[in-house]
Amino acid sequence: MHDIIVVGAGPAGLTAAVYARRAGKSVLVIEKSTFGGQMTFSPKIENYPGFSEISGNELADRMVEQALGLGAEVELATVSEVRRKADGIFETVADGKVCESLSVIIAAGAEHRRLGLEGEEELIGSGISFCAVCDGAFFAGKHVAVIGGGNSAAVEASLLAETCSKVTVVQNLPSLTCDAASAEALLAHPNVELICGTIVEGYLSEGGSLTGLKLKNTETGEGSVLYVDGCFIAIGLKPENSPFAGVASLDRAGYIPAGEDTVPDGAPAGIYVAGDCRAKRIRQISTAAADGAVAALAACAYIDGLK
Repeated sequence: MHDIIVVGAGPAGLTAAVYARRAGKSVLVIEKSTFGGQMTFSPKIENYPGFSEISGNELADRMVEQALGLGAEVELATVSEVRRKADGIFETVADGKVCESLSVIIAAGAEHRRLGLEGEEELIGSGISFCAVCDGAFFAGKHVAVIGGGNSAAVEASLLAETCSKVTVVQNLPSLTCDAASAEALLAHPNVELICGTIVEGYLSEGGSLTGLKLKNTETGEGSVLYVDGCFIAIGLKPENSPFAGVASLDRAGYIPAGEDTVPDGAPAGIYVAGDCRAKRIRQISTAAADGAVAALAACAYIDGLK
């Protein structure tokens, strides 16, 4: 049995592992796919303290190396359930195997929704992005497209309009679905173009980089091509929280409500949530790491109180 099981090896989970190991607790980190999480899709990170510039993969490698160097155990497996026994011990089921711990830190993250088009995964980081705060500076003075028409798309497009020469918002519905204030702020930018009733059918690329979008009007069926230097997909996030519904409540969007103390609303003692899977407004590498530190210290204090 471990003191703490951390579900997810993004910046939140890895930071939690570092803090917990430094406090002398045994830690198992379970990750289903990619160590480093969403940051591995960023070819260049310029807003993480301590590095003027670093790739997402390199930052992830350094975090993993630090956690392993401190003695954290890692396992590649998919968690299907977390449950609490009558004696207060938590059982984490991963690929059919049951792992026990005194505490669990949920740091499963959230995935950006994709369009699912051919060649999309290969172009992520080579013209396709998801975060204007993270990658907008790379497209300063250039023409970019934002796919989506909700609040997140309006915010992303407004941020990009401040530095890009032109921002074209492509919305599949007849009009924007964001709130009125966001729409007004977006359309106040003179360099913003809005194309509604249009879907993206494919990508154009050259030399491994995005060069344009294949569009189709949903009413007429007419096809067209929009040449851009970059594309930001802003059709929402998908949290990975269904395995934890037995120990933490989920909001309507599937996130786990919790305050800055990382304690989920109504959850049994010993459960903590950190990073993008937590219901919150700002989702950045630095905020995920902060969550991980807070959750780990809280878990350590909880375990110390059991002894």
